[in-house]
Amino acid sequence: MRNADEEGITVSNKFFLFLILGFVLVFAGIAVVLVAAVLSEGGSANFGAVIFIGPFPIVIGAGPEAALMVLFGIILAVLSVIVFLVMSRRIRGSDG
Repeated sequence: MRNADEEGITVSNKFFLFLILGFVLVFAGIAVVLVAAVLSEGGSANFGAVIFIGPFPIVIGAGPEAALMVLFGIILAVLSVIVFLVMSRRIRGSDG
């Protein structure tokens, strides 16, 4: 098994393959749900999502109440960033 070594961090090729596969499956699932929400007849479906790629959020939504779903997604994303910052400060504070 070959390993990629960059700045002292060793990552196996199998792990990297599973990581890429996970991202592909998430995006495929989002696409399927989005297409189903747009093409649904009769019933009304709502869909909202916030995807973070690095520090940049991508916000998507579909349905009659998509604005509410997107707003809920943004609120959850902001809360998750706040929790991340608080936890990283606690970890950094306990090290020094």
